[in-house]
Amino acid sequence: MSEYGTLVDDHTVRFERLLPGPIERVWKYLTDAELRGLWFAAGPMESRVGGKMDIVFDNSNLGPRPSAPPERFRKYGGPFDSKHVVTIYEPPRRLGFTWDDDMDPKGSVVEIELTEEGDKVRLVLTHRRVSGISDAINFSGGWHTHLRMLTEQLEGNPRTPFWEAFEGIEGEYSARYRK
Repeated sequence: MSEYGTLVDDHTVRFERLLPGPIERVWKYLTDAELRGLWFAAGPMESRVGGKMDIVFDNSNLGPRPSAPPERFRKYGGPFDSKHVVTIYEPPRRLGFTWDDDMDPKGSVVEIELTEEGDKVRLVLTHRRVSGISDAINFSGGWHTHLRMLTEQLEGNPRTPFWEAFEGIEGEYSARYRK
Protein backbone atom coordinates (compact mmCIF):
# COMPACT_ATOMS: atom_id res chain seq x y z
CA MET A 1 0.00 0.00 0.00
CA SER A 2 1.37 3.37 -1.02
CA GLU A 3 0.98 6.57 0.97
CA TYR A 4 -0.08 8.13 -2.35
CA GLY A 5 -3.44 7.91 -4.01
CA THR A 6 -3.88 6.12 -7.30
CA LEU A 7 -5.31 7.50 -10.51
CA VAL A 8 -7.71 4.70 -11.45
CA ASP A 9 -8.73 6.51 -14.64
CA ASP A 10 -8.97 10.15 -15.74
CA HIS A 11 -12.08 10.58 -13.58
CA THR A 12 -11.37 8.45 -10.47
CA VAL A 13 -8.83 8.62 -7.64
CA ARG A 14 -8.43 6.03 -4.89
CA PHE A 15 -6.64 6.05 -1.53
CA GLU A 16 -5.89 3.27 0.96
CA ARG A 17 -4.75 3.64 4.53
CA LEU A 18 -4.24 1.14 7.33
CA LEU A 19 -5.45 2.90 10.47
CA PRO A 20 -5.51 2.11 14.20
CA GLY A 21 -8.85 0.49 15.07
CA PRO A 22 -11.29 -0.55 16.10
CA ILE A 23 -13.62 -0.02 13.14
CA GLU A 24 -16.32 1.65 15.27
CA ARG A 25 -13.80 4.31 16.32
CA VAL A 26 -12.78 5.04 12.73
CA TRP A 27 -16.48 5.19 11.74
CA LYS A 28 -17.06 7.84 14.42
CA TYR A 29 -14.24 9.94 12.95
CA LEU A 30 -16.08 9.80 9.61
CA THR A 31 -19.59 10.52 10.85
CA ASP A 32 -19.40 12.51 14.10
CA ALA A 33 -19.27 16.21 13.20
CA GLU A 34 -16.88 17.14 16.02
CA LEU A 35 -14.41 14.30 15.35
CA ARG A 36 -14.63 14.77 11.56
CA GLY A 37 -13.81 18.43 12.16
CA LEU A 38 -10.44 17.44 13.63
CA TRP A 39 -9.13 15.97 10.37
CA PHE A 40 -11.44 16.96 7.50
CA ALA A 41 -14.45 19.21 8.05
CA ALA A 42 -17.10 19.59 10.70
CA GLY A 43 -20.80 20.01 10.05
CA PRO A 44 -24.00 18.06 10.62
CA MET A 45 -24.77 14.91 8.68
CA GLU A 46 -28.08 13.06 8.62
CA SER A 47 -27.45 9.34 9.27
CA ARG A 48 -29.34 7.98 6.27
CA VAL A 49 -29.17 7.67 2.50
CA GLY A 50 -30.60 10.88 1.06
CA GLY A 51 -29.71 12.80 4.22
CA LYS A 52 -28.17 16.23 4.14
CA MET A 53 -24.47 16.64 4.89
CA ASP A 54 -23.04 20.09 5.53
CA ILE A 55 -19.28 20.11 5.25
CA VAL A 56 -17.69 23.05 7.07
CA PHE A 57 -14.01 23.34 6.22
CA ASP A 58 -11.53 25.23 8.37
CA ASN A 59 -8.24 23.90 7.01
CA SER A 60 -6.22 26.72 8.56
CA ASN A 61 -7.10 25.36 12.00
CA LEU A 62 -6.56 21.64 11.36
CA GLY A 63 -3.61 20.18 13.21
CA PRO A 64 -1.73 21.22 16.34
CA ARG A 65 -1.53 24.92 15.44
CA PRO A 66 -3.02 27.31 12.87
CA SER A 67 -1.38 27.61 9.46
CA ALA A 68 -1.89 29.96 6.53
CA PRO A 69 -2.90 28.71 3.08
CA PRO A 70 -0.71 29.18 0.02
CA GLU A 71 -1.58 32.33 -1.93
CA ARG A 72 -3.73 30.54 -4.53
CA PHE A 73 -5.91 29.11 -1.72
CA ARG A 74 -6.06 32.37 0.25
CA LYS A 75 -9.86 32.54 -0.15
CA TYR A 76 -10.02 29.26 1.83
CA GLY A 77 -8.09 30.72 4.77
CA GLY A 78 -11.16 30.82 7.01
CA PRO A 79 -14.19 28.60 7.52
CA PHE A 80 -16.35 27.86 4.48
CA ASP A 81 -19.11 25.35 3.97
CA SER A 82 -20.64 23.29 1.22
CA LYS A 83 -23.80 21.21 0.92
CA HIS A 84 -23.82 17.50 0.08
CA VAL A 85 -26.11 14.47 0.18
CA VAL A 86 -25.39 11.11 1.82
CA THR A 87 -25.46 8.45 -0.92
CA ILE A 88 -24.32 5.41 1.11
CA TYR A 89 -24.80 4.87 4.84
CA GLU A 90 -23.93 1.37 6.10
CA PRO A 91 -22.42 1.62 9.60
CA PRO A 92 -19.62 0.90 10.31
CA ARG A 93 -18.44 -0.18 6.86
CA ARG A 94 -19.46 2.21 4.05
CA LEU A 95 -20.16 5.92 3.71
CA GLY A 96 -20.74 7.86 0.52
CA PHE A 97 -21.68 11.43 -0.33
CA THR A 98 -21.96 13.83 -3.24
CA TRP A 99 -19.26 16.37 -3.97
CA ASP A 100 -18.95 19.53 -6.07
CA ASP A 101 -21.36 21.56 -3.93
CA ASP A 102 -24.29 20.69 -6.19
CA MET A 103 -25.88 17.90 -4.13
CA ASP A 104 -26.34 15.98 -7.40
CA PRO A 105 -25.75 12.20 -7.10
CA LYS A 106 -24.98 12.19 -10.86
CA GLY A 107 -22.01 14.49 -10.24
CA SER A 108 -18.77 13.75 -8.44
CA VAL A 109 -19.12 11.32 -5.51
CA VAL A 110 -16.96 10.05 -2.65
CA GLU A 111 -17.17 6.53 -1.20
CA ILE A 112 -15.31 5.37 1.90
CA GLU A 113 -15.09 1.68 2.79
CA LEU A 114 -13.77 0.30 6.08
CA THR A 115 -12.57 -3.28 6.59
CA GLU A 116 -11.20 -4.79 9.79
CA GLU A 117 -7.70 -6.28 9.59
CA GLY A 118 -6.81 -7.55 13.06
CA ASP A 119 -6.58 -4.52 15.33
CA LYS A 120 -6.26 -2.23 12.29
CA VAL A 121 -8.82 -0.85 9.86
CA ARG A 122 -8.26 -0.59 6.13
CA LEU A 123 -9.83 2.59 4.78
CA VAL A 124 -10.40 2.81 1.02
CA LEU A 125 -11.55 6.20 -0.24
CA THR A 126 -12.64 6.48 -3.87
CA HIS A 127 -13.57 9.81 -5.46
CA ARG A 128 -15.42 9.15 -8.74
CA ARG A 129 -16.59 11.24 -11.66
CA VAL A 130 -14.10 14.07 -11.22
CA SER A 131 -13.99 16.26 -14.32
CA GLY A 132 -10.49 15.31 -15.47
CA ILE A 133 -6.79 15.12 -14.61
CA SER A 134 -6.54 18.66 -13.20
CA ASP A 135 -9.38 17.98 -10.76
CA ALA A 136 -7.93 14.56 -9.96
CA ILE A 137 -4.64 16.24 -9.01
CA ASN A 138 -6.43 18.86 -6.89
CA PHE A 139 -8.65 16.34 -5.10
CA SER A 140 -5.72 13.97 -4.57
CA GLY A 141 -3.69 16.69 -2.87
CA GLY A 142 -6.61 17.47 -0.57
CA TRP A 143 -7.53 13.87 0.25
CA HIS A 144 -3.88 12.93 0.76
CA THR A 145 -3.50 15.72 3.31
CA HIS A 146 -6.84 15.12 5.06
CA LEU A 147 -6.10 11.39 5.37
CA ARG A 148 -2.73 12.24 6.89
CA MET A 149 -4.57 14.39 9.45
CA LEU A 150 -6.97 11.46 10.15
CA THR A 151 -4.07 9.07 10.68
CA GLU A 152 -2.39 11.49 13.09
CA GLN A 153 -5.66 11.96 15.02
CA LEU A 154 -6.25 8.21 15.33
CA GLU A 155 -2.66 7.70 16.47
CA GLY A 156 -3.24 10.37 19.15
CA ASN A 157 -0.45 12.51 17.75
CA PRO A 158 -1.68 15.46 15.64
CA ARG A 159 1.66 16.95 14.67
CA THR A 160 1.27 18.62 11.27
CA PRO A 161 -0.77 21.73 10.43
CA PHE A 162 -2.93 21.16 7.34
CA TRP A 163 -1.44 23.77 5.02
CA GLU A 164 2.12 22.77 5.91
CA ALA A 165 1.27 19.14 5.08
CA PHE A 166 -0.49 20.21 1.88
CA GLU A 167 2.41 22.33 0.61
CA GLY A 168 3.91 20.71 -2.51
CA ILE A 169 1.72 17.61 -2.55
CA GLU A 170 -0.24 18.66 -5.65
CA GLY A 171 3.05 18.94 -7.55
CA GLU A 172 3.88 15.39 -6.57
CA TYR A 173 0.48 14.18 -7.83
CA SER A 174 0.89 16.16 -11.04
CA ALA A 175 4.20 14.39 -11.70
CA ARG A 176 2.62 10.99 -10.95
CA TYR A 177 -0.59 11.48 -12.96
CA ARG A 178 0.81 13.29 -15.98
CA LYS A 179 3.67 10.91 -16.76
